[in-house]
Amino acid sequence: MSVGIVDTTVILHYFRRNPVARAWVDNLPARLSVCSVTWMEVIEGSPNKAHLTACTTLLDKFDLLYPTADDPWWAMAQLERFQFSHHIDKEDCLIASVAHRLQVPLYTHNLKDMQPLLGGLALQPYP
Repeated sequence: MSVGIVDTTVILHYFRRNPVARAWVDNLPARLSVCSVTWMEVIEGSPNKAHLTACTTLLDKFDLLYPTADDPWWAMAQLERFQFSHHIDKEDCLIASVAHRLQVPLYTHNLKDMQPLLGGLALQPYP
C-alpha cells in the first residue's frame, strides 16, 4: 500500500538536482509512489537516450501505481467540473484519481490544480 504519491513537479526538481527536493526524497522514512501517468510525463520530456536513462533510473526510486478501471470515471468528472474554472488538464485529473482512490497524499508543487481536485490530500512537500 502506498503512503503517498509524488507528481511530476517533485520528480523534475529532484532530477534538476534541487538540493531541497533531493534531501526531502532521500530522507523519507518510507518509499513513495509515482502514478504511471507521471512516469509517462517524465519520459515524454526526455530529449535524448542519455536523459531517458537518467529519468528511468530516478523513477526506479519510487513504486509505480496504475489507474484502475474506475479511476478514469472520477478523472473525467473532475475534468468536466474544473476545466473552465481552473484549467486543469487530463493528466492532472488522472494522477489525482489514484491519490483520491487510495486516500493518500499527493506531494506536488502544483497546488493550484491539485487542491481543487483533492483538497487536503494535495500537499506541498518542501518550500
